[in-house]
Amino acid sequence: MNIKAQIPNLFTMLNLFSGCVALVFVSDFRFDLAFYFVALGIFFDFFDGFFARKFGVAGPLGVQLDSLADMVTSGVVPGLVMVYLLAGNYVHAPIQGYMPYLGFIIALGACYRLAKFNIDTRQSDSFIGLPTPANSLFITSLPLVIAAYPNHLLAEILLNQWFLLGITFLSAYVMNAEIPLFSLKVKNFSFAKYKLQIFFLVISVLMLIFLKILAVPLIILLYVLLSVFNNIVNKKASV
Repeated sequence: MNIKAQIPNLFTMLNLFSGCVALVFVSDFRFDLAFYFVALGIFFDFFDGFFARKFGVAGPLGVQLDSLADMVTSGVVPGLVMVYLLAGNYVHAPIQGYMPYLGFIIALGACYRLAKFNIDTRQSDSFIGLPTPANSLFITSLPLVIAAYPNHLLAEILLNQWFLLGITFLSAYVMNAEIPLFSLKVKNFSFAKYKLQIFFLVISVLMLIFLKILAVPLIILLYVLLSVFNNIVNKKASV
């Protein structure tokens, strides 16, 4: 057995393990720990691809394993979080009604995106549609934002079923929409070439410093909006 070839797969399995642990914490209403394990899983997800390219061992098995692991960490976990948010549950209590189960639309959207990503040759250097890990961070951070602002208008909005249902459908759409997102990979550093990425990084760091957990969903939103704006500018420049 080629040990070097198995290192990326080990990181993929650690991503899957983190997602499984996050599921347990969501079921136990420990949304903070669930978020941290999702973030840990995404960390492992980054390094499985990094080592696969570094060691030159990228292959079809790794691609499939990566998507299967992401389906848990970045598909089922945020879907379950949304189910509980739609149910308004923060304590152990039965889910009432059928609407909360629509939260799993996020899992369905993630599944479709991951399958599409595996056969889309256009997304080797950048993304088309919001990546599932970014969407997972967005969704799983919402309970933490609510907990951080318990008596604020923001918490009231985020606890509104119809608002949450809108986020559910929107996230499933944005993951699969034909929206090119600017690449966060930096090659042959040049300020002129990567000024948008540098601006995004600086703003993201400042938001994390001053807004803490609220910065997480805002950074994801900023990434999408900047990409849309950048697409419009580039399209006008090419005309």
